[in-house]
Amino acid sequence: MGMTYEGIDEALGTWMGDQHVYFVATAPLDPSGHINLSPKGGPGTFQVLEPGRVAYLDITGSGAETIAHLRENGRIVITFCAFDGRPRIVRLHGRGRVHQLGDRAFDELIPAFAKAEVHQASVRSIIEIEVSRIADSCGYSVPLMSFEGLRPHADLWVEKRLDQHGPEGVLDYIRAKNVTSLDGLPAVDPDRLSRP
Repeated sequence: MGMTYEGIDEALGTWMGDQHVYFVATAPLDPSGHINLSPKGGPGTFQVLEPGRVAYLDITGSGAETIAHLRENGRIVITFCAFDGRPRIVRLHGRGRVHQLGDRAFDELIPAFAKAEVHQASVRSIIEIEVSRIADSCGYSVPLMSFEGLRPHADLWVEKRLDQHGPEGVLDYIRAKNVTSLDGLPAVDPDRLSRP
């Protein structure tokens, strides 16, 4: 029923890129800490860089759990599942690294996302993952659902922040809300945060 793969080939990469939503899970080392599962999505926000290396755009939000957990221990899994067409689930287990705004690696990786349909000012980091296990499973229990479209809320929020607070508006929000995780782990480094 399920299969493992040596690497992400063109067909698998295209299938993952076609999914409208994917899920990212991380956890702190402390067993009493909060496990995190975040939905991600948007055309072009996930990229296969090499057969065993992927990356996605990390969009500004109210929390920064993924960043904090990766800075602490690097463990991550990304799950894709088909909500239309043939049933399928694909999981990518690996070790992730955070490249936030102001990092040279961020500047080197951002061209890979030239076709991403997100407001550039909303991007707070790029998460790069060295994939150690690629596996699929049946997905028979995942419901069939229809895609209605992208929500405009994130872009509208960014525009409002920029209008009300100037070019530093989104960065100021990140500095205020994303410096630590729910468990107090360091997340975004405010001293390195900058836009070109």
